[in-house]
Amino acid sequence: MDSTPSSPREHLSSPVTRAVLRVQNAVLAATREFLSAQGFTELLPPVIGPVTDPGARGAKQVDVDYYGHRYKLMTSAILYKQASLTAFDRIFCIAPNVRLEPPETSTTARHLAEFHQIDVEIAGAGVGEAMDLAENLLSHVVKSVVTMPELVLLRRDVDTLNAVPNGAFGRRTHASVVTELHSLGHEQNPDGEIDWQAEVLLSSRATQPFFITSYPKGSRGFYDRESAENPGVLRNFDLIAPEGFGELCSGSEREHRYAEIVTRMRETGENPVKYGWYLDMVREGIPSSAGFGIGLERLTRYLCGLENVWQASAYPKLPGVASP
Repeated sequence: MDSTPSSPREHLSSPVTRAVLRVQNAVLAATREFLSAQGFTELLPPVIGPVTDPGARGAKQVDVDYYGHRYKLMTSAILYKQASLTAFDRIFCIAPNVRLEPPETSTTARHLAEFHQIDVEIAGAGVGEAMDLAENLLSHVVKSVVTMPELVLLRRDVDTLNAVPNGAFGRRTHASVVTELHSLGHEQNPDGEIDWQAEVLLSSRATQPFFITSYPKGSRGFYDRESAENPGVLRNFDLIAPEGFGELCSGSEREHRYAEIVTRMRETGENPVKYGWYLDMVREGIPSSAGFGIGLERLTRYLCGLENVWQASAYPKLPGVASP
């Protein structure tokens, strides 16, 4: 398939696109079915706000004029997920996000400037509970779509998908993954995110989804809680798909204490003044929690075995490419 999107008419009328979007529709239905059965309430998050998630890994935020105020398009619903726990203990949302990724990421096959995310948050939970839920949710979604005739049309190897619900996902620390990458000749920064090339390398060697846990402090946003037992290490994770598809999901146990959040903001170069409404809520008290976000288009790409993530969007926006 072409490495760039065709015209909207050609893309939307393609049998491949129609098959992919039917699978994506089934993914959304299965997600809502599973989370609703687990006692979650679906909320509709805002699209704009005075601040958004600052930890968008090199992507630029988009400013909009909101009645004379400078607001942001959401890059992630993380701050609003934490705030929403003052209403419900278990919430999820399926939210649009806009991140102006560097134009060179259009060649990674995994990045869009506009995408959707399945966001989940659980009051009183730890990082282990969030990982268990992400694993069970992915297994449920796979079981829900694996028999769809659309996957036959897409020539997806369903045997590899059938293996997903039948075995526990591995859990490996960031430090152990860095050591493995160095042994494979990849110069991964031990203090930073696992880079995209490394993710593909690790993913290509895997036959089952697996978690990378315990990223170093400084590699993620101020809301990822630091381990009390292991200072300098965060209580967080990524979920990596096998077969070279890379990261599907990121999550963490959240920092919810006012003084610690302000300290972490300053450590990461954020100005606490920008986060007034959020810090006011934190000061008054928000629940401890853990949660995660799953990229819907990346998940669809993995399930359908697609060459590029833009194929999982009805109106794809590639980084650096002006499109409808």
